[in-house]
Amino acid sequence: MSSLQKHRLYKYVTLRDVQYEHLDISYEVFGQEVHTAPILVVFHALTGNSDVASEEKGWWKELIGKNRAIDLNQFTVIAFNIIGNGYDGTVIENYKDFTAKDMAILSFHTLRALGIKKIYGVIGGSLGGGIAWELIAEFPKFSTYLFAIASDWKATDWVLGFCGTQEQILLNSKRPLADARRMAMLFYRSPISLEGKFHRKKQNEHQHAVNSWLNHHGNKLKNRFTIEAYKMMNHLLASVDITKGAYKEEVFQNIQSIIVQVSISSDVLYVPEENEKTAAFLNELGIENYHFQVQSAHGHDAFLMEHNQIAQFLEPFLALNAEYV
Repeated sequence: MSSLQKHRLYKYVTLRDVQYEHLDISYEVFGQEVHTAPILVVFHALTGNSDVASEEKGWWKELIGKNRAIDLNQFTVIAFNIIGNGYDGTVIENYKDFTAKDMAILSFHTLRALGIKKIYGVIGGSLGGGIAWELIAEFPKFSTYLFAIASDWKATDWVLGFCGTQEQILLNSKRPLADARRMAMLFYRSPISLEGKFHRKKQNEHQHAVNSWLNHHGNKLKNRFTIEAYKMMNHLLASVDITKGAYKEEVFQNIQSIIVQVSISSDVLYVPEENEKTAAFLNELGIENYHFQVQSAHGHDAFLMEHNQIAQFLEPFLALNAEYV
């Protein structure tokens, strides 16, 4: 059983030089009590939240739970709400004040306030994976492992274009949340996935089933998300870049985490070729890293669907070793 907890940080100056008198960072703890077991930190995706493992609504409960790949009998899991996602009631109006690196820094300060000096690993999918990358780059000695799933250390031109189009929809559409979600779902799945699901069937005389499905997801999001949260998370997705303002080689050479990337064969948002290039670069620098690929027709959303494959890739690194605890 978990419940939302908060830590207040005072006079935080963002990397874009905007001071906030205070910020409340919220998180949930699952599994073992803090300071009694190795710690895994989780960052969520764009419309996600800190509930990663509850029996009712845990969005990654097939991966995180007792006797799961991330075994709550063995680990303390601390899952953050990315500030501004609205799950804890916090809304950020000036969403461009922050970057993904700010989210990593805020989380780090919260963990240090809890007396945590080092963590076993940090894991995230999509946006969460980008923030996890930012954490190990900004604080190179803090985490033994990085588990970056369906994500990247930077926003590519493709991701920047996606986020820019999402922002235009959010700013200009008459139905901003629903329309932005409809467009996003096409990037979260794949052409093969949708063809296999719908076969060009019609829902009724006037509408194809695929458009009915997209409408359903657009309307469903309005019931649990706000336009302010969507703007914020979409902006953060576009801001991911661990090398911003520094030489790429210097940033990567400072990292001391063991890097585990998991890409998805049919992902059209975070294409696996980018992960392959990162793995090759890490190999050149002599940084211990691993790259695995989920075989799935379901596109980017496979990181929320193909739990067995992801578990298979992660389990060898989650077998507790005294050297890394």
